[in-house]
Amino acid sequence: MGRAYEVRKASIQKTGAAKSKLYSMYAREIYQAAKTGGTEPESNASLKRLMERAKKEQVPADIIKRAIDKVNSGVDESYAKATYELFGPGGSTVIVDCLTDNVNRSVSSIRAALNKCHVKMGAIGSVSYMYEHLCIVGFKGLDAEAALEVMIEAGIDVDDIEEHNGLTVIYGDPTDLYIMKEAIAKVLPAVEFEMDEIAMIPKEKITLAGEEAETFQKLLTMLEEIEDVQNVYHNVA
Repeated sequence: MGRAYEVRKASIQKTGAAKSKLYSMYAREIYQAAKTGGTEPESNASLKRLMERAKKEQVPADIIKRAIDKVNSGVDESYAKATYELFGPGGSTVIVDCLTDNVNRSVSSIRAALNKCHVKMGAIGSVSYMYEHLCIVGFKGLDAEAALEVMIEAGIDVDDIEEHNGLTVIYGDPTDLYIMKEAIAKVLPAVEFEMDEIAMIPKEKITLAGEEAETFQKLLTMLEEIEDVQNVYHNVA
């Protein structure tokens, strides 16, 4: 379909361990969003978005509730965001986002994966300049032309709009994510957003084969298994 499907991060298999990691990831993100912006979803757009995404990914309601209750009860946990930029096999690049309460643990876990795959970590900015930081909103009910009119009327600059099999995908500045969704919801009150994320999108894609492809897939698998890892973006088609 174009960029929309290319940027989807590696899907987590529905194993017990993977589910446990998924639940833990959302619990941390929801706690952090509630701690930073308040525990009421209607007045905290980040929290509302996370709760909606968690429900779509079938995160149990009690996990969401416990994360918010921690904030209401005064539990003080501290999570820091960390981003690592990697050079993989055959000209591949990877950006790894982490949310952790122990930066030393997360970087140690990532370095262990890199050593096993003979991959190097780059300095800050060494990879990210080859990516675009964009929000992505995907929905059905408006074609690309009608969606563009809605964005123009709302005064929103878009980077790109794609359409495929009835799904319209809009790319824009990450700070415009919520007003983009609000503008669409005004004309489609019952809209369900099939894509709703902020991502790092590679400006160019590459293809790997043979041993390089195997090493790259091994790297992705190992990164996805690290508890502190939130998102993995890469330039491999």
